[in-house]
Order: sequence, then C-alpha cells, then structure tokens
Amino acid sequence: MLANNVQLDRVQALALRGLRLAPSVRRRLQATGIYCQPAVSIEHQQNAKRYVLRGVESGGAVAELGAYCSFVAEDGSPLSWLQPMDSVGVNGLHAVVIAPTFVRLQVLRYRQTYDVLITRHTLTETGPGKRPRLDNTVIFHGRQGGLALELWGRDAGFRGSVVPLFFTRAGEKLTIPAQFVQAIKQITGASCCIGCRHAHVLVPPTTETVIKEWRPADGRTESKAG
Repeated sequence: MLANNVQLDRVQALALRGLRLAPSVRRRLQATGIYCQPAVSIEHQQNAKRYVLRGVESGGAVAELGAYCSFVAEDGSPLSWLQPMDSVGVNGLHAVVIAPTFVRLQVLRYRQTYDVLITRHTLTETGPGKRPRLDNTVIFHGRQGGLALELWGRDAGFRGSVVPLFFTRAGEKLTIPAQFVQAIKQITGASCCIGCRHAHVLVPPTTETVIKEWRPADGRTESKAG
C-alpha cells in the first residue's frame, strides 16, 4: 500500500492501476456485466516464507465492447494458473496466477478501436524481514489502435492471429515488443469473446506439477477414491 502522502504521477499510476477508464466506460462495462480486474497484489506464502505476486485473468465481451486482462512471464512465455475460477456468470474472473514477477497485459475495446497496455511487475527487497516493494514499469501503451475486423462476429476465425495497429500522434507506427505479440493476439481475441467463460492466456499446470502439489509430505501418492 502507498502512504497517504505519496502522489503517483500519470505514468506511475498507469503502471500500477492499469488503463484509466472514463466514468462513462466504467458504467458501460458494469451495465453489460463485463468484469475486468487488473489489480496486482503482494501475497506472503507462510510455508515457503517468501512474498509473491498475485493476478487474476479476467474479462470478456459483448458485441460493442470488450475488456480483458492477463499475465505472462517477462520473456512473453505463458504462465500456468494456480487454479481456474468457474462461475455462474460470464465475462468475469477466469483464473488466478501466482509468481515472483510477471508482465500484465490489458486491453479495452470499443467496437473496432483498441487500447492496449503492457506493464512489468516485480518485487524489490526493502530489508531483512520486511515486506518488499512492488515496482511497476510501463513497457508499451497503445491508444486508439484500429483493427478493421469484427472478431466478435463475422471475422471470429481470425481471433488469436491479429493485433491492432497503433500510431503516434505524428503518424509513426508504434511497435509492440516482439516477445509479447503472441500474447497480445490472444487478449485481442479475448476482448471479442462474447460471454467469455475461459482463460485465453494462462495455461493449465503440467501433470508433474499437479502430482507434486497433491503428493503427501512422506512422498506417497494418496488415493482419491471415496
């Protein structure tokens, strides 16, 4: 948490809190039932005696509007979820990720216009036994990018294979860092997934990881029979 007297500048606030949404956009997302949670939190693992970061892949779309957020490793490779999150509703929370560091990807779509934000989140030690500091950095921020495809409808077959084009105010092309292009393709598609019920970026843990998590401390494999 930040002290009350600490004021964030615009870039710092963007890196920490994610895309800044106008009140009208927030109201529209709420009215359409789209819930996108870009917040990043510091959590303490009691058994491992270490701090980690926690994020939630979330969001979805209706035809007019979409918002989505997820996380990848610093090199752009997929992260495994800790657990999926099933719910009765749609366009909400999909999966939890826990990691010592990660990169957040966030997209907001209005029809065929997109805002994309990529931010890096790491923990910095502040002293022995003390809670670490959360450091946040903006890697890429594209505003009002265009993609002349209806990925939520007639052009749905292109989901996961295209990204919006972004330009500076002077008309020069903004290039998404190469290691994150695939993940941006995925969340672009996710922001057009009407009634979304699944994770688009986080992946299931490997079989070996699942077995390790469920193995008793003495190394024997428990029977799951009732």
